[in-house]
Amino acid sequence: MNIKNTPLTDTHISLGAKMTPFAGYNMPLVYTSIQEEHMAVRKGVGMFDVSHMGEFIVKGKQALDLVQKVTSNDASKLEIGHAQYSCFPNNDGGIIDDLIVYRLPEDQCAEDEKAYMLVVNASNIEKDWSWIKKHNTYDTRLINISEHTGLLAVQGPEAVAVVQKLTDVNIENIGFYNFQKGSVAGIENVVISATGYTGSGGLELYVDSKDASALWNAIMEAGDGKVVPCGLGSRDTLRMEMGYCLYGNDITDETSPIEAGLGWITKTKKESDFSSKSIFLKQRSEGVKRKLVGIKVHDRRVPRQGYEIEDEQGNVIGIVTSGTQSPMLDVPIGMGYVLKSSSAIGSKILIRMRKKLIEAEVVKPPFVQI
Repeated sequence: MNIKNTPLTDTHISLGAKMTPFAGYNMPLVYTSIQEEHMAVRKGVGMFDVSHMGEFIVKGKQALDLVQKVTSNDASKLEIGHAQYSCFPNNDGGIIDDLIVYRLPEDQCAEDEKAYMLVVNASNIEKDWSWIKKHNTYDTRLINISEHTGLLAVQGPEAVAVVQKLTDVNIENIGFYNFQKGSVAGIENVVISATGYTGSGGLELYVDSKDASALWNAIMEAGDGKVVPCGLGSRDTLRMEMGYCLYGNDITDETSPIEAGLGWITKTKKESDFSSKSIFLKQRSEGVKRKLVGIKVHDRRVPRQGYEIEDEQGNVIGIVTSGTQSPMLDVPIGMGYVLKSSSAIGSKILIRMRKKLIEAEVVKPPFVQI
C-alpha cells in the first residue's frame, strides 16, 4: 500500500516530528512529548495537521434529501453557516462512519439548490464515498474534494486570539459548531469552523491544499512561540479525556449509535427515512443489551483495546475499546462496552490484563471538566 503525504508532511519532518503511517497517510505521531503537546492544548494553543480527513461536497436541488437519507441526524435543521455531528448508519444497525455535516452558503448554487460539505474520517474515505454514491438517486451532484483540501485544527483557550491576528472575520462571534468563510493570512475562501476534537475550544480551518503550508507558517508566526505543533498521540489523549468516540475503536460497523451513547444524533423522529431507522426505533423502545461506558482504572496500568471486562463474580461482561494515561488526571482511563446491567455509574468492574485482574469503575465521561 502506498503511503500518501499531506500538504504539510515536509513541514512536520523539518520540525523533527516522529512520523507514522495512519489511515494510509504519513502523519506526525509526536513532536516533543504527548504530555507537553496535550497540556499546550489544555492550557494554551496547539495546532494539528488533519489534512488526511475526507471532504465531500453535496450540491443540488435534492441535496438535502440525499444527506437526510444517508445520515442519522436531522440536516433539515441546519441553517447556512451551521454544522452538526452525525453518522452514516449501515443497513444492520451499525455505523459506517461518523462525520460533520456543514450547510454551505449558496452563492455558487443555481436557483433552488442547496450545498453541504461532509467531513469524514481518513480511513473511511473510499467506503463512505461509495456508500453515498450508491444512494444518490436524487437531482444532486457529488464532488470529492479530499485530495485538494488541507485542514488545520488550532485548538486550546488561546487559539482564537492567535488566529484573530490574521483575519478581519470576528472569530469570537462564531458560535460552537458554526462557521464562516473569509480571508486568513491573505488566503481567500478559508472555512473558519468553531469545531474540534479536543474539548478545549478552538478552530478548524479548511483551506486549498496548495495554501496549507503558508497558513501553517502564518499561524506559527502569529503565535509568537506560543503555538505548539501537535501529533496524533496527543490528539488521542485529548479526545479520550472528553470521552469522544474514535471510529475503528469505540464505534464500528458492528456498533449501534444507541449503544454508543449517540442517541442524540440519531433522529428517529425526522420525517426522512434513513438506513436502519427501524432498528434504532426498536432499540429505543426495547432497550439495548450493552452500552459504551467510561472506565477509570485503580492501578497504574493502562487498559488496551480488546482487553476483557469482568464483573466481581468473574463473569465476562464486556470489552475495552480505547485506553490511555490521562495527562490531566495522571491515571489510566478507558472506554468500553459492557452489559447494560453493569453500566451504572460507580459500578465496580475488573479488567483482565493478561493473567492479572485490575480494579476499575464505570464513570460518566467527560473524564475531565474543562
